[in-house]
Amino acid sequence: MKPDTILLIHGFWVTPRSWEQWIPYYQAKGFRVVAPAYPGFEVEVEALNADPSPVEALSVPSIIQALEKLIDELGTQPIIMGHSAGGVFTQILLDHGYGAAGVAMNSAPTEGVATIPLSQLKATFPVLKNPANRHRAVGFTYDQWRYAFTNTFPEDQARTLYERYHIPASGHVFWGSALANIHPGHADTYVDYHNGSRAPLLFVAGENDHLMPPRIQRSNAKHYKADTVTEFVEFPGRSHLMPAQQGWEEVADHALNWALDHS
Repeated sequence: MKPDTILLIHGFWVTPRSWEQWIPYYQAKGFRVVAPAYPGFEVEVEALNADPSPVEALSVPSIIQALEKLIDELGTQPIIMGHSAGGVFTQILLDHGYGAAGVAMNSAPTEGVATIPLSQLKATFPVLKNPANRHRAVGFTYDQWRYAFTNTFPEDQARTLYERYHIPASGHVFWGSALANIHPGHADTYVDYHNGSRAPLLFVAGENDHLMPPRIQRSNAKHYKADTVTEFVEFPGRSHLMPAQQGWEEVADHALNWALDHS
């Protein structure tokens, strides 16, 4: 029996609003679509910008615990699709035995992926330049957002989406992910790359993504060593905010068809 539910997981610097075009698109195809907010993010973008304390309090374990509880309550294993940090959470959920198939789009890296392209250093510098940001919610200026998220978008669309989607990100979680490969023991972004019971996983990369470039997606995919389906596809001309970029329907259709074919 093919899955009838799709779980969409948003990334950092945005909220579930970033899936606003994908939700009705998949619903029109007959699927139940769930796009939850991170714990404490169950308010509008404007409220989180006015009071970012839920962002400051965020942790990876709290996100995973909430998502696993949600899936348990669905009563069926969904197709899990995650963007950016949501791609990491997709990988963790699959490793924990959740999901009929997973799609990680422009995913942040899980523990052990050490590829750090120059564009990523530049895109993440606003967070990593100051260790004190570990205890803050850190937002992007419009120019920083433009470079990291919408570098191939038309100027007017990039600015409109910044005003509609942008919120601060958790410096605590971001720094924890950045230091995952040098701290002893497993980090919050750990997955078992040898897990042979994991559901199929597709990495989707945007050719021109500055924040999580294709090199990271390829490296992350190659870390998986078990005899499970792990594939990679790259879409030309796409930026980090691929789910909102013109032509997003092509990505949405490819992701869904791949997941259905492999679940």
